[in-house]
Amino acid sequence: MCGIAGVMHLAPEGHPDKDTLAMMNDIQQHRGPDAGDYFFDGPVGLAHRRLSIIDLEGSPQPMLSADKRACVVFNGEIYNFKQLHQELAAKGYQFNTHGDTETILNAYLEWGDECVHKLRGMFAFAIWDMEKQRLFMARDRMGIKPFFYSLLPTGEFVFGSELKVLTQHPAFDRTLRDTTIEDYFTFGYVPEPYTVYQNSYKLPPGHTLVIERGQTSLPQAKEYWDVPTQWEQPLSAEEVQEQLIDRLKEAVDIRLVADVPLGAFLSGGVDSSGVVALMSQLQSDPVNTCAIGFDVKAFNETEFAQMVADRYQTNHRVETVSQNDFDLIDKLAFLYDEPYADSSAMPTYRVCQLARKHVTVALSGDGGDELFAGYRRYNMHQHEDRVRNMLPLGLRQPLFGPLGRLYPKLDWAPKFLRAKTTFQSMAMDTVQGYHNSMSILRADERAKLFSGEFTQRLNGYSSLQVFQRYAERVKHLDPVKIAQYLDMKTYLVGDILTKVDRASMAHSLEVRVPILDHKFVEWAFKTPTSHNLQDGIGKYSFKKSLEPHLPHDVLYRKKMGFAVPLADWFRGPLKQRLYDGLLSRQMTESGYFNKKQLQKLIDDHVTGLRDNSAPLWTLMMFESFMRQQLR
Repeated sequence: MCGIAGVMHLAPEGHPDKDTLAMMNDIQQHRGPDAGDYFFDGPVGLAHRRLSIIDLEGSPQPMLSADKRACVVFNGEIYNFKQLHQELAAKGYQFNTHGDTETILNAYLEWGDECVHKLRGMFAFAIWDMEKQRLFMARDRMGIKPFFYSLLPTGEFVFGSELKVLTQHPAFDRTLRDTTIEDYFTFGYVPEPYTVYQNSYKLPPGHTLVIERGQTSLPQAKEYWDVPTQWEQPLSAEEVQEQLIDRLKEAVDIRLVADVPLGAFLSGGVDSSGVVALMSQLQSDPVNTCAIGFDVKAFNETEFAQMVADRYQTNHRVETVSQNDFDLIDKLAFLYDEPYADSSAMPTYRVCQLARKHVTVALSGDGGDELFAGYRRYNMHQHEDRVRNMLPLGLRQPLFGPLGRLYPKLDWAPKFLRAKTTFQSMAMDTVQGYHNSMSILRADERAKLFSGEFTQRLNGYSSLQVFQRYAERVKHLDPVKIAQYLDMKTYLVGDILTKVDRASMAHSLEVRVPILDHKFVEWAFKTPTSHNLQDGIGKYSFKKSLEPHLPHDVLYRKKMGFAVPLADWFRGPLKQRLYDGLLSRQMTESGYFNKKQLQKLIDDHVTGLRDNSAPLWTLMMFESFMRQQLR
């Protein structure tokens, strides 16, 4: 796992500034503390920070091909590199190292841009082809590894593993993109392919990008893979039961290759427990596992993690975090580079910190909920859509629309009475309804929060367009499958994988994600919703397959999530920070917000009238971003 960076002058006479590239590379030293080096050729400068995992003494980067035609910088792991090595060696390609980096180079020389189809793993890389004077870039299929880029006013194309790499360039444009502010206050993150800055982008998962000398504008990224949404026939329940464990075990097995200590996160949830169970069956030594607990029982899952650790006799380490562990707020704003509002980033940061004390590589269970319909919201979405199918939109809108507007937001009431969002969603179509239920601040709440000036600048733009762009591809699928697909394209990459990448790399820890192996995803997404959601139980097919491997209490207990007690913080130790930060001059004079609504959100929460913890956290992280990144 590493950090990459680069500069390419598009004008014929341009050459990269070495000091600027060094500054860009140094800011991501946490991603690769073991080594750092540079390559310069005409208009191009490439930089790399290395975290040594495989071929510890060899495989330096930037790496030149044996014929000196191409040079690569690469972040990630290619799990089938040994097979590719053999195939390419048989074709006459020379190898001077024993790692996966040189395999990418020779694969590019043999297959050109189509080399990405040969690679199985997580990756973000850039290859400078000296013969063709072109820069070829690619990101893995699921978006596990990040890739940011921008075309600067100076005519320089810049890229890096983190957005802070780009912002180190003195010519970087820090103007914020208005539409991504709307997106952020909907989702809590900035969805691909945009960043919070006007002229910088994220290379979307499963895409490549080519830029050549002499170009004057950014080219379009090209998609080479997507989650398959067309199949001849779905998997039967018997096929899932017969094949799931063997297929997942193979995805786990290829991720156990490392020349450094390796372990796994063990939260006590189904996904991480399943990964640990299969790891234990694949290696003779006990698995190194780690878990974070909280000193408040409602947020603590360590007893379930301990069940799995005891069953498989793992080397298990647990650390308890205080419920008042809120010192990370400003550090998180620095790590994530743009507004990011998933509060579980705090315990994720802590569990990565714990893991790095003992291992350099950790396997995680991320992806199971999106792939097998594990989130409770999928069950609710399915129920809502059944009502939609019974009542045409012409009836639902006049029936549920007024209810959604007039029904109070009863945060203090039992769950069955908290129906405002549901009423609103019932007056909408499937995609609009799911968007509404996924929103941190719903459309009506954002309208109150934003200033009139900012609303005018948005010119009718709505974050719903993010969902609609992807939903068009899967309108032939059932509502739950549509929601799963939307989550894979947005929430999984923009929130979950972003959270884990920044939190882990802050501690120079590599995290591997076997459930998101693309071959496993291609097979598993064919599991029908009827097998995944049964009797209100999500991930049913996944859990049934794991029954021989995990305790019943781990498989079928109520899902807890990796939560922190925000509501209590904002009525106690963080109350004053709320008032000071959210009502600061920087926020109130930014032009984005209605000051009276900011005041009301805080007051209603502090007095106990509402639970506004999610929007308040979203605002607090935005304020921290503004204060640190826009100085």
